Amino acid sequence: MDKKWYVVRVQTGREEFLKTMLEKQIKEKGLDSFVARILVPVEKVSEIRGGKKKVVGRKLYPGYIMVEMELNDQTKVAIRETPGIGDFVGSKNPVPLQKHEVEKMLMLEHAVESGESPKIKIAFKKNDNVRIKEGAFENLEGVVEEVIPSKGLVKVLVTIFGRSTEVELEYWQLEAI
Repeated sequence: MDKKWYVVRVQTGREEFLKTMLEKQIKEKGLDSFVARILVPVEKVSEIRGGKKKVVGRKLYPGYIMVEMELNDQTKVAIRETPGIGDFVGSKNPVPLQKHEVEKMLMLEHAVESGESPKIKIAFKKNDNVRIKEGAFENLEGVVEEVIPSKGLVKVLVTIFGRSTEVELEYWQLEAI
């Protein structure tokens, strides 16, 4: 039987700890040959906090871990008996992830491991009211017209001399109001 990826519910905020606990449980029960990998999928995002730019790992699926394994009675019991771990998605009949879902997850995991540049986390969306914190338009208020995450830019409509004007700013120059 070949190994497939399954999704397991865990306590939110404790994914890494429970991954370690599950790995320990698998090793103690001698099931290493049935379980290939256990992942907590994360992606790198760039955030501005307190005026400083930080790169942080953000969990893609809080409250879940992914397990590549051969599904049998022993592995089911080992997972279900690990404290803090709920059950498989699909409960009685665990449903493996589809090929395209696995590829997406592994691609993101590879990007984190290889140190590829992080995605920019832009907290704004179209029609949000914002204030410009820096630059030539400092202290003006406007409405988000478009977000361009690949470039870290936000197009904002501001009123200058009674006319609505679109300005393109970097996301860190804005704050929500």
